[in-house]
Amino acid sequence: MIVVTAPTSNIGRQVLEVLLAHDTPVRVIARDPAKLPEHVRDRVEVVLGSHADAVVVQQAFEEADAVFWLVPPNPKAASVLDSYVGFTRPAAEAIRACGVKRVIDITALGRRTAWAGKAGYVTGSLAMDDLIASTGVHFRALTLPSFMDNLLMQAAAIKSQGTFFSPIDGDLKQPFCATRDVSAVAAGWLLNSNWEGQEEVAVLGPENISFNEMATTLTAVLGKPVRFQQIPFNAYNANFLRFGFSEAMAHGMTEMAEAKNLGLDLGVTRTAENTTPTSFREWCELVLRPALND
Repeated sequence: MIVVTAPTSNIGRQVLEVLLAHDTPVRVIARDPAKLPEHVRDRVEVVLGSHADAVVVQQAFEEADAVFWLVPPNPKAASVLDSYVGFTRPAAEAIRACGVKRVIDITALGRRTAWAGKAGYVTGSLAMDDLIASTGVHFRALTLPSFMDNLLMQAAAIKSQGTFFSPIDGDLKQPFCATRDVSAVAAGWLLNSNWEGQEEVAVLGPENISFNEMATTLTAVLGKPVRFQQIPFNAYNANFLRFGFSEAMAHGMTEMAEAKNLGLDLGVTRTAENTTPTSFREWCELVLRPALND
């Protein structure tokens, strides 16, 4: 039995589709099962509730061979550590109590850099990994750079203004990955029962690319001029406050961006094993362009 948390999230739903294509028994934790597609609901066991709830995870993890762990966003959390470590603590206890054999989680690059301890959401995510590892479970932490899919949050600005924004230097080449590739990697580890120990597994996408290079690709794919505009970090922070983030979580987003601007995501050497296939151009053609045309 494989347990999938956050099954209606962008990554979780794609992991679920891969697992179901392999006809493996799946149990999901869902606060609102109605959000699951009908063809999924008919094929999975559903545990109702939040995976931050000790009773819920205890029930869900009983006789589980593997767990896919993904912490949902909580922009109003009191602190970044609470949003990751506090949320995960009941699951860590259930992993021990239920004898879960293997865990795959979604986390961030940066552990081997000088900025790991002051990188906002990344720092919280790495602390979450440490908590899971402390249970002794066989564990693979999928360490990720920023998602190409994050650009969907700026789809309206790209469509109406031909512009997208970040406080990060437009010429800084960084790894970016597509969530479809992350989901494929996660599902591969979940379906494989022949591994042990605890390791980080980087998922770097196919290349390092800058925001200015992204703008050039967007212009070609969309057939209209698109440009990147760098904004000040204080304006970036203010935007999150305007969107309703708590001060701690807005600061966490800003601190993470500051660390990425200093090279947070550049601490892992690219190899054939951590290079995934979906290019930024392909992602634009498959995901962004259809979204803009909806």
